[in-house]
Amino acid sequence: MINVAINLSQKILEILPTVSKPTRYMGNEINMIKKNLNQVEVKFALAFPDVYEVAMSHLGIKILYHLLNERKDVAAERVYAPWVDMEERLRENNIPLFTLENKIGINEFDILGFTLQYEMSYTNILNMLDLAGIPVRSEDRGKEDPIVIAGGPCAFNPEPLAPFIDVILLGEAEAAIDEIVDQYILWKKTNGSKKELLKSLAKIKGVYIPSFYKIKYNRNGAVTDFFAEDYAPDKLDKRVVNNLDEAYYPDKFIVPYMEIVHDRVTLEVARGCTRGCRFCQAGMIYRPVRERSHKRIKELAKQLIECTGYEELSLASLSTSDYSRVEELAKSLLEEYKDQRVSIALPSMRVDSFSVDLAKELQAVRKTGLTFAPEAGTQRLRDVINKGVSEDDLIRSVSDSFKEGWRRVKLYFMMGLPTETMEDLQGIVDVAKKVSALGDQIRLNSNNKRRVKVGVSVSTFVPKPHTPFQWSKFNTLEEIEEKQQYLRDNLRGKDLSFTWADPELSILESVFARGDRRVADIIERAWQLGAKFDGWNEHFRYDLWKEAFEDLGYDIEEYAYRDFDLDTRLPWEHLQVGVNKEYLRLEYQKALNEELTPDCRFDKCSGCGVMNNLDTRMDLLGGEVESE
Repeated sequence: MINVAINLSQKILEILPTVSKPTRYMGNEINMIKKNLNQVEVKFALAFPDVYEVAMSHLGIKILYHLLNERKDVAAERVYAPWVDMEERLRENNIPLFTLENKIGINEFDILGFTLQYEMSYTNILNMLDLAGIPVRSEDRGKEDPIVIAGGPCAFNPEPLAPFIDVILLGEAEAAIDEIVDQYILWKKTNGSKKELLKSLAKIKGVYIPSFYKIKYNRNGAVTDFFAEDYAPDKLDKRVVNNLDEAYYPDKFIVPYMEIVHDRVTLEVARGCTRGCRFCQAGMIYRPVRERSHKRIKELAKQLIECTGYEELSLASLSTSDYSRVEELAKSLLEEYKDQRVSIALPSMRVDSFSVDLAKELQAVRKTGLTFAPEAGTQRLRDVINKGVSEDDLIRSVSDSFKEGWRRVKLYFMMGLPTETMEDLQGIVDVAKKVSALGDQIRLNSNNKRRVKVGVSVSTFVPKPHTPFQWSKFNTLEEIEEKQQYLRDNLRGKDLSFTWADPELSILESVFARGDRRVADIIERAWQLGAKFDGWNEHFRYDLWKEAFEDLGYDIEEYAYRDFDLDTRLPWEHLQVGVNKEYLRLEYQKALNEELTPDCRFDKCSGCGVMNNLDTRMDLLGGEVESE
């Protein structure tokens, strides 16, 4: 293997000067871990199906990379999707897709683990397998090939990828990854068959083996026949880390040599959200809420800042403003690192809990724009989606911000939400113009000559599995285009800018999000036709996808527009996030009735069932609050 590695490394060095951003493929970054692959039991390649600068910003991979490498019997290395110019060089020179650490083809690894963060990366998974010389379909891979594992948020409906993935891990990987590795080592010593390995892995809670299940569907996508082998459970529960203070978290991160998407220290302060926004998949699949204590966060912050040299610390969670005593924590960190000019960022602040005083302190080092997400343009529609914020909350927040000197504000909305009318679209226009006018008025009153800038971003609602809106119909292409044109015509003004999502991209996301196993053939066909990097506007080609659907006898738009009956069995129903289907159905009915459900963190239990189903609990500050 050593001579092969040397030859491959030399070939890679020779082609790097001929591609854009060669730093993507070099490795050797600060805090990188490189082991002798001949001295470990398991070689684990951690794969992210997008380019380096996107992948290096993903927190989950960072956690698993360092967790696995703390084991003496495991070497974890990274591999990301090569950009199109690098792919061309790899194919021209017969170089397999390789890891950054030892520059070894990923076909030489024992386990290849993909993270499924967003649906539009699916063709990249097939492309990466093919670039490595690994058969794209699980049934065509033998013992000599890596076991292909996938996890992440999209793993809660992995059915469109079922024929390509050997093992799906549901839930939080750090809770189960050691068990998977241990079982692999045991199997390796027995020299058993691949099926014997998969049968042993199926005994681990949260591990789903798609090949052990046979599923049939009707034209509308409802499951008509479901069969699980005797050694596979009918339903699978996700894995959960119960106490974040006791959970593994790295005390160092790899520091890239090039700028990445989130070029800072990311420190997860909490996991889960109980706000109950009915469109939000993350709010359902990451329940219950668990927090790290202030003490543990400060320990990690000190270690991470020292070992990386970053000058920004981002306190991350689904709703950071809900974190217990968040102002106290943020101000304490600001004080501790003010001499080092390290800024503290809270990336997910809600308009109903926004504090301009806190924002002012946080941006004292580096002042940027502010972002608010009303999501809908009218209070009626905000009640439908259970957003729990009012227009008054938004106006108060932006007014305070303008008075304190901010000049740039971004507003995020969605269109195509269930029950939406043209009045709701006009509401987006009215709110945006009200914010803009408010900024101008405050500017004039303060004799400030600098105009405000209000950016309005409107995405297209896509119904997601395991949410109350999983049964909802997706807007037609004509409806999306009509609504976007209405907003373009009306969101005009010197201080206003408007951005929107590609409607054809949203249609495809809808197909994947609620897709079943029949979509796998379409994904493979589209990839064969040249589809890849579908999440990148310059590479997304809707015509290839339409052709793939037509080749296999489907209509892409008809498939995307499906709505499911409330009583039907859904394609992902055997994969459990802990939230009861009855609760989701009730929330859907409450949405149609424009009824709110209070946040159970601050009110009574909403009855979602997650703590009973998963034998877990809400954990605030790692038990710190309870002990006080």
